[in-house]
Amino acid sequence: MEGSVEARVSHEVDRWLAWLPRWRPGTHRARVRLCQRCFGSPILAAAGLEVDVPHPVQHAFSMRMKGIIDLAVDDYTARNLPMLHREIRLAEERKARRPYRAGEGLDPEFLGLELDPEPVPDQPFLFTLTGLEADAAAEAAEPAPRPFTMDEKEALREEVRLADDFAKQLGRRICSELTHHRERIGVAVAEFVEPQIEDLLADLDRELDSPGWLG
Repeated sequence: MEGSVEARVSHEVDRWLAWLPRWRPGTHRARVRLCQRCFGSPILAAAGLEVDVPHPVQHAFSMRMKGIIDLAVDDYTARNLPMLHREIRLAEERKARRPYRAGEGLDPEFLGLELDPEPVPDQPFLFTLTGLEADAAAEAAEPAPRPFTMDEKEALREEVRLADDFAKQLGRRICSELTHHRERIGVAVAEFVEPQIEDLLADLDRELDSPGWLG
């Protein structure tokens, strides 16, 4: 497993580095809410991306590392946690039967991002992607799952705990491995990200110094 984790981390760092030159700063209104995936992330800290890096760049990296953890946890669950594996499979089957799934098929760089912009006071949306997905789920009218017995609930809680422990252990191993990639990650950020941020700041300075801001 050690070599496997090392190879997966190296591969996903390579893919993120290949994506990074295509990144461009967004020109839309910034979001107010913090991303729970990225804020305070030990993975971003291990990679040297926790400070002074735009959130889309951070998010693209953290979601690639999350993909490593998700695949490994899925494999661990399938092999060792039969009850949890069954419930996850049934939940995925129910979701697959929905006629519309807004976040389906997104590239890793966009997974986990909020699908809709933040609302503006007195400017209601005609519709939202999240709302359309909820409406589609309601129309599917899936029957409620069978209720668990007390023994089943306790067994499922234990399997969830074991899966969480495995994910945390793997996360720590990924953080340790990322320290070996910090230098090339930092070089790429300096080459592809920092110049674009500097250009944005220079444009802002020019706008603030323009005559239109005087008086």
